[in-house]
Amino acid sequence: MEFYVKVILGIGYFNQLIIRRGELKKMANFFLILIGFFLIISNIVGFISYKKKKSLYAAAFTILILAALFGAIGGILALWIIREAFAIFYGLQVGYYLLINSAIVLLLAVIVTVIKQYNNK
Repeated sequence: MEFYVKVILGIGYFNQLIIRRGELKKMANFFLILIGFFLIISNIVGFISYKKKKSLYAAAFTILILAALFGAIGGILALWIIREAFAIFYGLQVGYYLLINSAIVLLLAVIVTVIKQYNNK
């Protein structure tokens, strides 16, 4: 059994598997905290954009632009910390959640616009 684990994971010793699992848990926790931090920052910046321009669409667009920016920052952080080529996907996952957040804000902007149009008639 140990031989198959070594061959599949490409590790020299079985103890390295336990160390890698611990490191992966730490990385997962780090990126969850990073996602939460970026979500809060992008929503605050989107709210400031809404207050300045009085447009929910501008806020949704601001959050969309920040999704790309924070996704790139997350990817660079992942490459810097994990030091593996496939680590870029951790950073892209950060951007993915921010894109979902932007879509939710855009959907709310459309619903608010429809409600305003309905109440004006």
